[in-house]
Amino acid sequence: MVGPGNRSVWLALIAFVVIADQLTKWAVLSTPAFNAIDCLDVTVTCGRIELSSVFDLSMLWNRGISFGTLQSDGWMRWVLVLATSGIAVAFVYWLLRAERWLTALSLSLVVGGAIGNLIDRIRFGAVVDFLDFSGPWFGAHIGSWPVGFPWVFNIADAAITVGAVLLFLDQFLMSRSSPEGKQGA
Repeated sequence: MVGPGNRSVWLALIAFVVIADQLTKWAVLSTPAFNAIDCLDVTVTCGRIELSSVFDLSMLWNRGISFGTLQSDGWMRWVLVLATSGIAVAFVYWLLRAERWLTALSLSLVVGGAIGNLIDRIRFGAVVDFLDFSGPWFGAHIGSWPVGFPWVFNIADAAITVGAVLLFLDQFLMSRSSPEGKQGA
């Protein structure tokens, strides 16, 4: 197990992700150029601040899951709240019993991100997204390969994505190289 002494480190990381996520979202929500609260109404356009040819800040309300998949409104909002809450509780339970530091790190990032987005979904019915790396080349192709990153996301989404990738590496790749993983093969 990760050990009782280290649990506070992982719980602090969860808190750090939530605080960083909520502070950046607060900054976006309180910046008039984004028109954030008004554009909760889908008929009102959200604002954008162009920073470079690669990166902009583009206010977007995500009513779905990660990167806008499974858009939902009304009672489905509460289904997402319950599902996200259940996953977060299960991952905290797993975190408290984790044996490897990479497992604990991964789960901490995912849980922190889930809580950050959960706060938005409860408060607004949608999640504040604003980090936009689509750049001018989105929609362009090199041969048949699309170029650019089409999604607008936030700190919580980034933490969830990094945590999920690390969790995959930990569970499926690292466990195969451990003596316990070889015995089960």
